[in-house]
Amino acid sequence: MTDNKIPVQGFLSQNSNNWDSAKSTHFETGRRVHQDKVHGLRERVQARRKSLNDSLEGEVRDFLINEGELHTYDDLTKVNPVTPTTVLKCLQARYSARVFYTHAGCTLVALNPFHPVPHLYSLDVMREYHTAPKPQEFKPHIFIVAEAAYRNVQGQVEPVDQSLVVSGESGAGKTWTSRCLMKYYATVAASSQDSQDTVERIEKRVLDSNPVMEAFGNACTLRNNNSSRFGKYIQLQLNRSQLLVGASVQTYLLEKTRVAFQAANERNFHIFYQMMKGAMEQQRQEWKMPRAQKFNWLPNAEKILEEDCFAETLEAMVHLGIDSEKQAQIFRILAGILHLGNVAFSPPTDESQPCDLEEASKAFLQTTADLLRIPVEELQSCLRVRALKAGRQSTLLKPCSQAECSVRQECLAKVIYAQLFDWLVSFINKSMCADNSRWCNFIGLLDVYGFECFQKNNLEQLCINYANEKLQQHFVGHYLKAQQEEYVSEGLEWSFVQYQDNQGCLDLIEGSPSSIFSLLNEVCRLNRASDAKQFMVRLEKELCSSDRVSWDKFSKQPHFIVSHYAGKVVYQIEGMMEKNKDPVPPELIRLLQQSEDPLMHSMFADAHAEEETTRGHTKVVTVVSKFKNSLESLMKILHSTTPHYTRCIKPNPDCRPLTFKKEEVITQLEACGIVETINISAAGFPIRIPYASFLKRYGLITHSGTLAQLTSQNGYESGDKNSLGSAVMDVLRVVLKGHTPDPQLHSDSTTHSSLVHCGRTKVFLTHAMLELLEERRTKVRSHKALSIQCCWRRYQRRRHEAKRRAATLIQAVVRSWLIRQQIKKWTKAARIIQYRWKEWRLLMDALAEAELDDAEDMREETLAAVPVLDPLVRERGSVQLASLQEPVAVRSWPLGLALASAPGITVALTATGFQKVVSLMATLRTPFRSPEYRVETNQFHQGVASIRAQPRGSIKMHLQRSPLLYADMYPGHKRDGITGFNQILLEKH
Repeated sequence: MTDNKIPVQGFLSQNSNNWDSAKSTHFETGRRVHQDKVHGLRERVQARRKSLNDSLEGEVRDFLINEGELHTYDDLTKVNPVTPTTVLKCLQARYSARVFYTHAGCTLVALNPFHPVPHLYSLDVMREYHTAPKPQEFKPHIFIVAEAAYRNVQGQVEPVDQSLVVSGESGAGKTWTSRCLMKYYATVAASSQDSQDTVERIEKRVLDSNPVMEAFGNACTLRNNNSSRFGKYIQLQLNRSQLLVGASVQTYLLEKTRVAFQAANERNFHIFYQMMKGAMEQQRQEWKMPRAQKFNWLPNAEKILEEDCFAETLEAMVHLGIDSEKQAQIFRILAGILHLGNVAFSPPTDESQPCDLEEASKAFLQTTADLLRIPVEELQSCLRVRALKAGRQSTLLKPCSQAECSVRQECLAKVIYAQLFDWLVSFINKSMCADNSRWCNFIGLLDVYGFECFQKNNLEQLCINYANEKLQQHFVGHYLKAQQEEYVSEGLEWSFVQYQDNQGCLDLIEGSPSSIFSLLNEVCRLNRASDAKQFMVRLEKELCSSDRVSWDKFSKQPHFIVSHYAGKVVYQIEGMMEKNKDPVPPELIRLLQQSEDPLMHSMFADAHAEEETTRGHTKVVTVVSKFKNSLESLMKILHSTTPHYTRCIKPNPDCRPLTFKKEEVITQLEACGIVETINISAAGFPIRIPYASFLKRYGLITHSGTLAQLTSQNGYESGDKNSLGSAVMDVLRVVLKGHTPDPQLHSDSTTHSSLVHCGRTKVFLTHAMLELLEERRTKVRSHKALSIQCCWRRYQRRRHEAKRRAATLIQAVVRSWLIRQQIKKWTKAARIIQYRWKEWRLLMDALAEAELDDAEDMREETLAAVPVLDPLVRERGSVQLASLQEPVAVRSWPLGLALASAPGITVALTATGFQKVVSLMATLRTPFRSPEYRVETNQFHQGVASIRAQPRGSIKMHLQRSPLLYADMYPGHKRDGITGFNQILLEKH
């Protein structure tokens, strides 16, 4: 042993240069070995690519000679054989033909074009898919998935809540797809309340929640310009009429560390850049953010993105009900966070004193305090001095080092932004969510962060990839695994399709008793100084039995490698324990509670109460524990709903428009199990309906005795399996008769077919068989509806005829009664008229008779009244009327039959000369009056003249006054008319 030691001591002491050279030679040898491995790996990748291209050409040549028809395969289940290469070739052909959606069994594959295609998502296209009787017959589109979920809410069998799971890598187009789905439902499920203002309508608020949530929760990363840095599950609440009445948002794990730290070539959240680029001068002055100001937490501000639209965010906030005062408070807080990032500390000259502020940082600290409305002295003290508890009542103050000051500075920014984001989500939910009494079903949209693998991955990437593992496991468990197991349990002859099960990776991350999460929480709860190397050793010791974790022996940084379903990811352990603890010093919370800003004060008002309730407990709630619990609640919701899967594929890693990289796409196809899904969908029966539910919907197709017997009982649920199966077979025979040459279902013993399989308790159907059932059901319902319509119309017609006959009879009776009543009135009136007429005639006759008796007396009195004239005057036949002492009446008879009703002038002398002229003037009713004489008509005083006329020859006129004043008078004549007429006596000579 001595001989062995002496040369070593001499070698080490005397040949130190040789030792250094040997050490460098050793490391150089290791480096060359590592380079050789990397070079060999690259050669294998290149060889794999070459073999991939060769196999592609060979398989496609066997699959389809005419490659020009590859883009017409809208469903990958039609591909034969189904291999990764044939599926890849079809997707590449469709992508080259500008077709970005393809069915893959139960899944829709969406290729991101990285290019705007506005006509593909227009309102006309939405209405076309919504109003189509069979939208699945249209070209593959995200609207087909949306419409299928919408129709399944009030489904073919029973109402079930729906979930739309949009998955894929970062940059594959998940956020855009979710945005299109929300726009579709806000359009087709819009309420008809036209009286409501557009701003207040729930559909508008649902759509406006997107730009606000993306502005505050999305950021530009190395793989995606609009990467979601949080997960969200949006529940669109529908009433019984399937109208959108509300919505709610659940968020998961906001990456708040991005506020204070951004990787190279990445950016902070969009809202900060929107403020810098879109704010008005008045707002900049209020926020103290001049255009030339640079901020440490705002890298790559010169990069222009489509998402930097401040006006759109402001408009959406107004529509959501965030008024200008609240907006001013929000942006003041955000500006205060940016100014806080420019505060820098320098190490103190004396270690017992707090760190010093750089001269330029004092102004930023004062601005931060002014914007957050907190005391600047207390802010400076909280950042530089920490409080340590010594017992229950005493507290010690200890100056912080420069690194600790930076940590507290970042912690303050993160806690403010996280609370602001939570307040914003809560406000949006209050603005959109409806009462539980108004909605009965919902459609959920899940948009989570995609699978990520960066050069440096920490706790955020571990949680993000863990969430993607859970979603992949949900897809595997719900479709690939559960469906095949159900085939076997129901008696189908089924050979299992092999698929990649990621349960081992989930056990590595979240399993018990030992997993990455459990060991990480255990270290954090010990409340000791974290050591990355010791934690790595602990992981190697506890998890060495798992084949999903490994370590790179040549790496100097503490790390571990997890084999995810989408590939291997290297996670850095340094800083992981601190992020998992996520400690917030209580003095920072108390400082923020003192803020005079109303919004800031309301956000942290409950923090003190929470601290009091948790005092005295040693349990620490870590980040991974909270995220795991929230993710478990999400998975419970997904398991209680009917899922619809959309796989977004990123065609190239550089986000270049219309560029298809085979290696990038085939890796994603293999990772998410698209090929296995296609195989199971092509060979299996994707639709499974219990017997009772099947008969409830399709039992009306046939009228078998078994079905009638089941209907007469308590219902289909009360029947046994044999009777239900017999009734189901009767329905299937009727449907398949004449539609398929397969005669198997025509027999009573066989229950198998290529379209349908009757298991022990369920009916397994293909989509083609479901279409046949729905088509036959529609025809039967149409026929029954037509029969019902005919019977109803016949009943209505008969009822109408009976009513018409009854109405006619009633009208005839009423009319006859009315006529009888009218005739009675007429008869009574005629009797009265006849009586009055006879009475009046008798009176007139009596008056006329009395008048004849007194005629002579009246004539004598008239002659006596005429003055006695000179005989000479009588002979001449004229008289000077002016010579008369008193006015005398001059009367004359009418001149003929035509003037019978005209007034006449009567004089006592012969009507010659002047008297004749006066008589003519009186006959023509000429006013002729003077103080010496007057002209009077003869009809109103002394009766009428009688005229005798011969029937042939001349008419003899008798100028003789008629003594009858009341002759030929009738009742009803006008008062101003002639009361008497000349009596015309016609005599024959």
